[in-house]
Amino acid sequence: MPTGEPRTPVQVREIRSPRDQALGRAHRLLKQVFPRAELLPLRDWRESLREREAGLWTDLDWHLLVAEWEGKLAGAASGSYIGNLNVGLVGYVAVVPELRGTGVGGRLREALRAAIEYDARRIRGRPLAAMIGEVHVENPWLAHLAREQGVLALDFPYLQPSLHNTARPVELVLYVQPLRGRRGSVPADEVRRLVYTLWRRVYRIDRPMTRPAFRRMLRVLPLGARIRSRPPESLGPRRKKPAARRALAPLRRPRTTPR
Repeated sequence: MPTGEPRTPVQVREIRSPRDQALGRAHRLLKQVFPRAELLPLRDWRESLREREAGLWTDLDWHLLVAEWEGKLAGAASGSYIGNLNVGLVGYVAVVPELRGTGVGGRLREALRAAIEYDARRIRGRPLAAMIGEVHVENPWLAHLAREQGVLALDFPYLQPSLHNTARPVELVLYVQPLRGRRGSVPADEVRRLVYTLWRRVYRIDRPMTRPAFRRMLRVLPLGARIRSRPPESLGPRRKKPAARRALAPLRRPRTTPR
C-alpha cells in the first residue's frame, strides 16, 4: 500500500455545477465503495446542484468535493451543513485504491469540515456545534475517532432509511463529534430531533412517523434519558458479523443515563 504524499500535488476542489464532468466520476467511485441502499442516485446530486444554482438553498447546504491527481480523480467526499441543528454531516468519503494510505482521505475530510464551518458562520453567525456521521460498526475509522477525538458512537440501534425503495433500512452507528468541548452523553431528546432531521430534511423522507423503522428508533430513545457512547473496544473490525445477519438485527434498548 502506498505511504506518504503522492509526488505530484493532489488538488482538492468543490463541485458547484451539475455540468461538471467530475460529478459522474465521483459517483462511480462511490458506487465501488458503498452498497446501493446507502448511496443517493446521481440524479439527486444533479438536482441538488441545480437548486443551488437557482439560489433555493436556505440553511441546508450540501457539498461535494473531489481530489484530483495528475488529471484523474483521486477521491471524493460529500457532506451537509444542517442549519436548524448547527451541525455538519459527513456523507461519503472514498479514495481510489492506488492512493489509499497517502493522506488523500484526510485532506478531503479537512476540506469538507472547513466548508461546513464556513456555512455555520455565514448562516447562523456562530461556530459549528458538532460533526456527525453514519458508519458501520466495524469501520476502523470509527474506532479511531472514538479513541482519539472524543467522538460519541451513540449506543442505540440507528437505522438509516434505504435510499432505494426495494431495500430495507440499514443498521449503522450514528456518531457525534462535539466541537465545543467534550461530552459524555447526549440527551435522548436531542438525538430524536437529530434522527428526525436526517430522515426528513437530509434524506427527504415524507412523514417519517409513518415508517415502522423510524417509530422503532423513537421507542428506544426515551424522553428524559441520555444516550451514552459505545465503548471504543466494541467498535472496529473485531465486531464484524456475517453479512446475512447484519441487515437488520433485533433492536435493543440503548445505554442510557438519567438526566
